[in-house]
Amino acid sequence: MSSIFVIDDDANFCQVINRFLSKQGYEVVLASDGKAGVELAAERLPDLIVCDPNMPGMDGYEVLAALRRDPKLADIPLNFLTGESQSSQVRQGMNLGADDYLTKPVSSDDLLGAINAMLSRHHAQRLRQEKQMERAL
Repeated sequence: MSSIFVIDDDANFCQVINRFLSKQGYEVVLASDGKAGVELAAERLPDLIVCDPNMPGMDGYEVLAALRRDPKLADIPLNFLTGESQSSQVRQGMNLGADDYLTKPVSSDDLLGAINAMLSRHHAQRLRQEKQMERAL
């Protein structure tokens, strides 16, 4: 079972996405702010993170930068999910290394499609790395 962390300061949204993703068979962990999300990610190493870039305190862009600086967390796929859709914000997130950027309201099909695609790519990348390590030994 893949684990998905949701980092968002909107408690109602977190509950909705938690129910939806849990019904899809994912283990879901919620964090209400960026700092807690980064700390939990370091402890539990999720398979994917869905994060709101617009939060008070440590925003999603800072979360992404912190993840990418930590070698243990750098490869975790991150999907920004926000109510903001300005092209400059999308570009900022992608420039920092976000794997996807969706806007609220998002359809369940679009969210699930993005999550499945990111998890698939991440899994394939891990397999390639394992094969390279085996060949190197």
